[in-house]
Amino acid sequence: MHPQLTEKKIGSHPPPVCLEFIQALDACHANGWYRWTGACNQAKQDLNMCLRKERIDRTAKNREEAKLRRQKAEQAWKELHAE
Repeated sequence: MHPQLTEKKIGSHPPPVCLEFIQALDACHANGWYRWTGACNQAKQDLNMCLRKERIDRTAKNREEAKLRRQKAEQAWKELHAE
């Protein structure tokens, strides 16, 4: 499953992620026949891969930030116990 695919939901502060893939899938879904015959499967797969890459990048960044926060907290505890 993917998040709600509208520009408003994905975010406008940083540029929306995977916007070109979202627009391609929306354009494909505009033709109802394509939607039901599987003609949009490649557009959906491309979107899923883009969203997956974005999620992996975001979680890696969050993990690194969490490590830094944890190191700062551990250092503060060491300083507190040293006094």
